[in-house]
Amino acid sequence: MPFQIIRNDIIKVKADAIVNTANPDVAVGSGVDSAIYKAAGEDRLLRERQKIGKLEPGEVAITPAFDLDAKYIIHASGPWWWGGNQGEAEILRQCYDKSLQLAADNNCKSIAFPLLATGTYGFPKKLGIEIAVDAFTRFLQKYDIEIYLVVFGQESVKISGELGEAVLSYIDDDYVSDTIAEEYQGESFTEDSDASDSACFDEGKSEYDSKRFASDNSSGRCGNTSFSFTDSAARTAGGAFLKATASLDDAIKGIYKESFEKHLQMLINKKGLKNSEVYASANISKQYFSKLLKGQVKPSKGKVLSLAVGLRLNMDETVDFLRLAGYALSPISQTDVVVEYFIEHENYSVIKIDMVLFDYGLDPLSNG
Repeated sequence: MPFQIIRNDIIKVKADAIVNTANPDVAVGSGVDSAIYKAAGEDRLLRERQKIGKLEPGEVAITPAFDLDAKYIIHASGPWWWGGNQGEAEILRQCYDKSLQLAADNNCKSIAFPLLATGTYGFPKKLGIEIAVDAFTRFLQKYDIEIYLVVFGQESVKISGELGEAVLSYIDDDYVSDTIAEEYQGESFTEDSDASDSACFDEGKSEYDSKRFASDNSSGRCGNTSFSFTDSAARTAGGAFLKATASLDDAIKGIYKESFEKHLQMLINKKGLKNSEVYASANISKQYFSKLLKGQVKPSKGKVLSLAVGLRLNMDETVDFLRLAGYALSPISQTDVVVEYFIEHENYSVIKIDMVLFDYGLDPLSNG
């Protein structure tokens, strides 16, 4: 995957370049800035930083990484949040754009970022994420590079912020109950605890979470948390696939005579998209996407869902697209529910989806 979220200390990340939220003055700051200087070799790094001089907000510069497991440190001078009327958003965009371009200009194949300016600098996390995702997506349309978003410490667990809460609210208890009553007529579902595409959301975060994931007789287990598939995981993704009949299956088979790769190309043309727009939004590498179009690889369900997002398909189109590849949406897959939320809200970014999945302990979409 071109973009990945990893939980690590950024000073331990192996990447060609790591990005540091730098002190604008020639001085060692606190927190991560201080840790980076110490790990790289404070005296040598500070001498290089002195050559750069003062960095105004929005400016970036590059130095050797010295003792770090990286080639370069990119020093980005981020904006303090003053309410949003001082050009803060544009300054933060410059930090991401210039850091990425500097990495490319120095032939870096990988770059690791913290979520810039959303900590001590007070930048709103929702806006900070939007800016980061937009910068990463646009850059990946032009450059073949691995981008890591590095999360460190329990205080940084929830990186998706309000977006993750919106997805959680979407999985409403009453809706789940109504769906099960309508679709399954009271049947109870159980799932083996080793199910690969099911996981439980973070425990103990709110009364809502505790209510949703209480244990019952049909519970599974994720870590130390018990949860009920009947109450927390069962959700009709789009509702459409459970209503499909044998006649609809026959109809779809009759419609789609062409191969998956030909249908993929047809959808790209129909939507008026560029290939680069699709694989960047889908968080799929250019090389893998090229193999897909040539029919050289069979995509996993996760890759097909990623492509559905990249293609900006609606739910009906997504269901048909999955069927053509030999897959179906699952009523007990939380990943499928998250994807449904994004598609129904026309929020077509697998990077954002992966952020939400990361927050709730689920595997990245295009990794499935």
